[in-house]
Amino acid sequence: MGTDRRARLGASAFYLVQGMCFAGLLAQVPTLQDALGVSDGTLTLVLLLVPVVAGVGSVLAGALAPRVGSAALLRLGGPLVAVAIVGTGLAPSVGVLFGVVTVVGLLLGIVDAAMNLQGVAVERRYGRSLLNSFHGAWSVGGILGALAAVLAHSLGWSLVAGLGLVAGVGIVVDLAAAPLLLTRADESGRTTPAAVGGEAAANVPWRPLVLVGVAVTIVFLADSAASNWSTKYVEDVLDGASNVAPLGLAAYLGSQMVGRLAADGQVNRFGPVRLVVAGGLFGAAGLALVTLAPAPWAAVVGFAATGLGLSVVVPLAFSVAGHLDPDGTGGAVARVNLFNYVGFVLGAGLIGGVAELAGLRWAFAVPAVLALAVAALAPAFRPAAARRPASAQGVGTSTTT
Repeated sequence: MGTDRRARLGASAFYLVQGMCFAGLLAQVPTLQDALGVSDGTLTLVLLLVPVVAGVGSVLAGALAPRVGSAALLRLGGPLVAVAIVGTGLAPSVGVLFGVVTVVGLLLGIVDAAMNLQGVAVERRYGRSLLNSFHGAWSVGGILGALAAVLAHSLGWSLVAGLGLVAGVGIVVDLAAAPLLLTRADESGRTTPAAVGGEAAANVPWRPLVLVGVAVTIVFLADSAASNWSTKYVEDVLDGASNVAPLGLAAYLGSQMVGRLAADGQVNRFGPVRLVVAGGLFGAAGLALVTLAPAPWAAVVGFAATGLGLSVVVPLAFSVAGHLDPDGTGGAVARVNLFNYVGFVLGAGLIGGVAELAGLRWAFAVPAVLALAVAALAPAFRPAAARRPASAQGVGTSTTT
């Protein structure tokens, strides 16, 4: 197996484990809340702490990556994420939980940024779109993490045992995949870390990153709405049965996974701009159907359309960041990664606030309208080489998505 294929397999494994650990922890949140007697208000603070601290971790990864490489960060951070999620189950009090969650958030941010840096580097070596398949592996991991929680509950396992199952599998996979990752020299195409120092990072343009970052924020706001509120919406607002209510989330995650695993071929054929336009419009239509749904089945279809449509935006945003940072400094990817957490925080507050004021049905109208802006921002996803003057063509990144 060649270096590039090995690196692709290794990066995919880290994406899968990250998704599995994150979803495995979220799926156990109700059990954790009951175990510590945490109120809904305190739980909201705990959950909001994760993306805030993860933003710090992302910035830290962006600063460290040029010196040590993303592979080194993944080899250390990946297994530590798995260990840290078990720590949440061992927390004896709310105060200790806040401390453990701070560590979890920091490590998640570091690994999020590092795995996308590795993914961008592998994509650059292949010379064609791959980021969607990597994020598809994350989605697969998320589904596995949720299923692991279901298995643990079905077998009557303790909280720690359930989290330990996810962590144990995650550590084994990460350790097996670590030797497959690209080295720092292979990642950047340079021979020394000094070649990709602060001066190169400072030359990464902010404007196109902000534009794709806004699109990422909107997608994560919609993701927060679907992930946190879909089951409650189907059951409480549409009077769906308790065994039907989770189908909205299942449809969203399943179609998101399918969309990402299938998108790279479409990106290579039609280009990223057309896919983002189509994805934004399709996602907006799906959320509109959710908002106007007369019955549970309509909402389930709407959530499926939302997941499918918006699935391509985040991977393509990281691809844009990679093209704007051909020296592999990590600065561009770390910046885009921050918008993930901004969207998560805004989604938690905005959707809940609108639901409180106007009802949960109309809360879904907010991301439905905002998704139209994703389509409008699609030109920002044009490959970097296509945005440059003719005289600059061939300088910088050697590939396009």
